[in-house]
Amino acid sequence: MAEILQGEKAELYGMIHFKLMLRVFSIGLIVFFAGNFSFSQNSIQTAIDAFSSNAYFANASVSFMAMDCATGQVLAAKNPSLALPPASTTKLFTTATAFQLLGKNYAPQTRIYLDGELSKEGVLNGNLWIRGGGDVALGSRYYNGNGREDEFLEKWVDTLVKLGIRKINGAIVADASEFGYEGAPDGWNWGDMGNYYGAGASGLPIYDNMLRYHFQVGTKSGLKTNFLGTTPVVEGLKYANYIQTGGSGDNSYIYGAPYSMDRFGTGTLGAGLGRFTVKGSLPDPELTFSQEFTRVMKSRGIEVKEPALSARNLSILSATSRYAGMRLFFTHKGKTLNSIAWWTNMKSVNLFAEEVLCWIGYGTSGNGSIDNSIARMMNYWSGKINTIGLYITDGSGLSRSNAISAGHFCEMLKYMSTAKEFDAFYATLPVAGVSGTLSSVCRNQPGEGKIHAKSGTMKRIKAYSGYAETKSGKKVCFSLIINNFNCSSEYTVEQMEKVFNAMVLSE
Repeated sequence: MAEILQGEKAELYGMIHFKLMLRVFSIGLIVFFAGNFSFSQNSIQTAIDAFSSNAYFANASVSFMAMDCATGQVLAAKNPSLALPPASTTKLFTTATAFQLLGKNYAPQTRIYLDGELSKEGVLNGNLWIRGGGDVALGSRYYNGNGREDEFLEKWVDTLVKLGIRKINGAIVADASEFGYEGAPDGWNWGDMGNYYGAGASGLPIYDNMLRYHFQVGTKSGLKTNFLGTTPVVEGLKYANYIQTGGSGDNSYIYGAPYSMDRFGTGTLGAGLGRFTVKGSLPDPELTFSQEFTRVMKSRGIEVKEPALSARNLSILSATSRYAGMRLFFTHKGKTLNSIAWWTNMKSVNLFAEEVLCWIGYGTSGNGSIDNSIARMMNYWSGKINTIGLYITDGSGLSRSNAISAGHFCEMLKYMSTAKEFDAFYATLPVAGVSGTLSSVCRNQPGEGKIHAKSGTMKRIKAYSGYAETKSGKKVCFSLIINNFNCSSEYTVEQMEKVFNAMVLSE
């Protein structure tokens, strides 16, 4: 009897165990299918997970987020709070802030003052001052054809003549002081500052703050190139040439600190290039501005008695006190923020971004220094987005001291999507497969024409931030930043395109 009871008990326990196992198995199937169903519905997360697990990115840092602009729902993420140097996508914060604080029609002004009496005969007994407002379009190759960079100076001289000036018994004084003399933002590399893309902002920029170095390149490798001179001519420049013939194309670099007249060139220029021009940064844009204006004045028949001067080298009062005793002669209005921001984001012009950053400080407080402008930028976003861990030290993204996460970008981009200047801001963004720095991204792929974003590229850094339009018409803001990948930049972009296409194809 006991054996029968034990058998029934064992059978009972067996039945219970079987039912429990069946239930666990059923739950497992539900979880399995639910999980797979979830991933099939969230192709963006699948794509970014695959991207992050790529063997070439094993030592890399990745930050990603995709957010529904309308609802703020996070659609997919990978280390969204990880703040990294994002290269030129930093320009999005610069231009967005300027649009919001200054408005798309903000335009800098350059003012000409007379410091002295103007006689009936047209003789100015004193100095002529040029008060800068950061008009970066003055002599810029983006607004003036080749060989026409001086036209704005010629028009200014013609205006002076019409207003009665025939001779200046003094000097032309260029004054960029209201933008400060910091030279270069924190975090810029020594190897960048002497080159054209490392030109710092100035209250009186001219010719894109670019100095062109001309060389005659021979046909035999290993020989030194022949340095021919610069355009413009910079008085007092001391250039040491170590650039040799060799390799292919331009692999030369110009080195020199802001305001230093000592420059040297290294690297190689390809054999057989003949006469070749290497682009560097102007050592002192303020002083060059004065020298160039003086040169054009003399070429147009106006005598200028004294050599060109810059405010940086003078002991002067504050701008308010200084100009109170002078006569405002005429004002030149520059290009609008709308126009400058287009070049800044569409073609990723570093100098324009640095000038726009300084406009933020100058346009809101009269102090266009880098430190004041960054402080006002950060103050604007404080309370609008989560700024914990957000560090911005320049306007262009050339600084490796910048630290911005995908989350920071998405919050800012979502905010801008309903801001008053959104249309102007959005119009500055390159379009995938169509325009600007995204013209080759997602070409002939689902993302073509559907991604509006800013790219960022530096050594071992690749980033994209902007907006994507899904097939259902949803607007998604996104940011993807990767640092220290172990492959080519081209391969990295190919893998990024898979994420971009996934966003566009999502519901």
